[in-house]
Formats: sequence, C-alpha cells, structure tokens
Amino acid sequence: MTGNEKKIKVTLIKSLIGTKRSHRATARGLGLRGINSSVELEDTPAVRGMINNIYYLVKSEA
Repeated sequence: MTGNEKKIKVTLIKSLIGTKRSHRATARGLGLRGINSSVELEDTPAVRGMINNIYYLVKSEA
C-alpha cells in the first residue's frame, strides 16, 4: 500500500426498505447506513461487484 490506490465514493440515494435482504446486506457491507450516507472505498473488483449488485440504490463517483 503505497498511498496511490484508487478510491471510489459511494452514496446511498434510495431507501433500503422493500429491497431484497441480500441487497440490504450488500449495502451494509459497503458501510452504507441511511439515505445520503457516503463512504470512500478502495476501487477493487470486489467493491465494484457489490456496487453493481445494488446499482439502483447508490450513486458512485471516482
């Protein structure tokens, strides 16, 4: 870890109420709690896959 890892900012823009349990778990796994909560994560294939899984709930920016 040399400090030049790419980061991606993920923001929860829709409510988790009424979504599949696995999608709620994915949002929690990313560190998202309530609407408008944001986290900055390393840009890895695993994180990209999680974001792709709940694309309709989140907004992501590099």
